[in-house]
Amino acid sequence: MRPIRLIAAVCVCLLSVLAASAATIADSELTGFVRALGQGDFDDTERAVAALAATGDERVAGILDRLGAGDLMVRKADGAVFVAAKAGKDVALADPVTGADAGTAPKAGVEKIKVNNRLRRAIASAVGNLTLMSPDPATRRAAAEAVLKSADPAVLPVLDKAIAAETVADVRATMQVARATAVLASDAGEADKEAALSAIAGLGTRDALSLISPYASAEGPLGDAARKAAAGIERSMLLWDAAQNVWYGLSLGSVLLLAAIGLAITFGVMGVINMAHGEMVMIGAYSTFVVQETIRAYAPSLADYALPLSLPVAFVVAGGVGILIERSIIRWLYGRPLETLLATWGVSLILQQAVRSLFGANNREVGTPGWMAGSFDVGQMQVTWPRLWIIVFALAVFLALIAALKHTPLGLQMRAVTQNRAMAASMGIRTPLVDALTFGLGSGIAGLAGVALSQIDNVSPNLGRGYIIDSFMVVVFGGVGNLWGTFVGAMTLGIANKLLEPYAGAVLGKILLLVFIILFIQKRPRGLFALKGRAVEQ
Repeated sequence: MRPIRLIAAVCVCLLSVLAASAATIADSELTGFVRALGQGDFDDTERAVAALAATGDERVAGILDRLGAGDLMVRKADGAVFVAAKAGKDVALADPVTGADAGTAPKAGVEKIKVNNRLRRAIASAVGNLTLMSPDPATRRAAAEAVLKSADPAVLPVLDKAIAAETVADVRATMQVARATAVLASDAGEADKEAALSAIAGLGTRDALSLISPYASAEGPLGDAARKAAAGIERSMLLWDAAQNVWYGLSLGSVLLLAAIGLAITFGVMGVINMAHGEMVMIGAYSTFVVQETIRAYAPSLADYALPLSLPVAFVVAGGVGILIERSIIRWLYGRPLETLLATWGVSLILQQAVRSLFGANNREVGTPGWMAGSFDVGQMQVTWPRLWIIVFALAVFLALIAALKHTPLGLQMRAVTQNRAMAASMGIRTPLVDALTFGLGSGIAGLAGVALSQIDNVSPNLGRGYIIDSFMVVVFGGVGNLWGTFVGAMTLGIANKLLEPYAGAVLGKILLLVFIILFIQKRPRGLFALKGRAVEQ
């Protein structure tokens, strides 16, 4: 009579749930359903699982997962069900509905709820039904991804029902691929498994390739279909890998553009080989660190705005240091390139040591604001927000500089001095002032590069050293003093570097690029885009 009474109780509970038609029920009522799990044999437990799933309560999936994992026990004294964990010689108990601590019990006082294979399938089906039919698309997608990994044929009926009801396209696609993996693991016919292979191959991902690869060694039509699908995925992945490397190249090119654009201005206007340019980048990165630490200490509510607030500070600080260097040292060395090279090299060492004395030799952390964190996928390519923002920022700085050179008095004077310094001076342009402001502008832009680099590189006294050689390569390759040439050179070298790295390695790739630039300069000494002017033609 006991099973009959249990079945009757389950039916009553189901009717009450349907009448309530609510997604969440009272704790006491749900506890009654959970209590039924510990009564009777496997058949009774299976009916109790079905009754729990029929409630539609969002807590049921976690309870059933605990049951499947063997974590639910029945207290012999009163038949109550708890989540149990070892606690020395005793067992720690917790309420499976609320999670509240229920004390401890001796091991002899509790009994584990046993689960067989049929019951496990019932649990998987019930959990799948709860999550795959959830009103939340994110929950349905997560459930489909879990089924995709487990490839359990027991959930096929639930998946078919969920696919028929699904209205979100990408969730439906994930469910269909999950169904295909379950079909491959089932005893379905060859035709159904070939169709499943085609569905998985449509993903075009490495995960899909790993799912298909075990069948590629099979004989017959199924093995042929698996090998064909695997070959198609490999071709697709090669294209996506190339696209990912191009994206990394654009990101590197943007960094090189920011680091080199200021050097292109000073080198083009004044003919100064500034070996301390990398330290201007480093000063910009440390300015970002100081601004962020100040905001954290005095205005933590503005922490997400620390990076934008660092931009004008880094520009002014690095630009001011640049003007100081030009007025105190470089102005006495014009026309003597070797001596300016040695002098600025000494300045770079002084600046590095000064930063070590102020901030220490260890790397400094510059946090990423919340609106820059994370990533998103474009096909099989991952795009991180910090790199995307750096590309946008580099383009914005480049276009702003182009506009300033074309539409401001300082820009007009800089272009005049670049083309013919003597003629510009005879027309009343104060070339020493233009030199100082130009050097300050180039240094300030290098400081902005330091702000960007603080998001993708370590902020340390050696930060600028890794970019100075690449910056000179970009300037010489693009054409000395030509900003568009600098832009094309930075993007070309950045993409070429990242495309070579997977095949030649990072070091050999840089060597190959250096050899290419040397050979290129032999043919075109003025770079890709040579400046035209009276001084140039003389």
